[in-house]
Amino acid sequence: MGKSGRVFVRGLTSQTYGLGEFRRRQLAVDRVRDDSVVVDDAKVGHSGDSAKSRTWWRIGPGDEDFLTQTIQVHFVELPPESSNHGHGHQNEAAFYILEGKGYEIHDDQRYEWNKDDLVFVHTDSVHRHFNPYQERAVALVVKAKCTWMFMGLIQQGRSGPVEEEERFGPREDWSRIWTPGVLDRKKVISPADTTWQDTPLGRVRVMSSPERTDARIFSVDAFELDIPAGGHSGKYWKMADEVYYVLEGGGYALQWEVEAEIAEKYYARIALEPKRYDIRQGDTLYVPQNHVCQIFAADGTPMRLFNAQNRVFKHLGYDTVHYFEPASNATS
Repeated sequence: MGKSGRVFVRGLTSQTYGLGEFRRRQLAVDRVRDDSVVVDDAKVGHSGDSAKSRTWWRIGPGDEDFLTQTIQVHFVELPPESSNHGHGHQNEAAFYILEGKGYEIHDDQRYEWNKDDLVFVHTDSVHRHFNPYQERAVALVVKAKCTWMFMGLIQQGRSGPVEEEERFGPREDWSRIWTPGVLDRKKVISPADTTWQDTPLGRVRVMSSPERTDARIFSVDAFELDIPAGGHSGKYWKMADEVYYVLEGGGYALQWEVEAEIAEKYYARIALEPKRYDIRQGDTLYVPQNHVCQIFAADGTPMRLFNAQNRVFKHLGYDTVHYFEPASNATS
């Protein structure tokens, strides 16, 4: 969080055209964060918390040790028989339910959720989260909020009257400018809505992707990755950055920086030696833009991870993942 308030979008300035020094500083930041890291306690410039609910941030644009603003990560805790404050924002958000169960009220409609569900707050949603049960509920929240901020979609806040209402006409249906058919899409993706598949990356269940046209989200792609004890994921190269959250188990990740050689065209130069990052349950692992990555389950137990990334990369021409090596349990 910034010293004088919440940072919604981080600026990028340079005295030179090349941005290599900026990238070097960014890549020098530790990419593993655990429960000891709270970069924003939601006391300034936030609207969601009630007297009982709690929100804390792990990755965001205002972080002093800046990783990314492409994908933001925070947590929401609802104690038994509690709720947060209702509010609205133009950006989407995806809630992965880590513990408990409860329900949402979005635009005056109710949506139930349980552990391991992925819940979508849709674009331009007035929403509130409820836990009416006797056990606490905890959600991992990922969002591409800065994408909306960059594009000037900043109309957000709590419910209330319009300022200078006399300047404006009567209410119109906001959904007139939404994507056709969006109201028929799922707001909650449960395990029953997904299937585990063996892929070059490993055993994966996809919850959100461009191919999942039944899911009401357009900015965040998400999947779970299951790595058997002693096994490893595929060794892959992609342009989009991403965040892993370790749901179960532990091990380490290897990441190879990719340098751009700008000659008569762009060439990729992959680092000869990777950086190693040890990870365990509850950690987030950040994979920067334009990196090669491979993850190993190395504590004697299987490792299960949740992955999130900003879908906008796929609309910019970076929709391919290249595999140098398949996962240890991949089928040929």
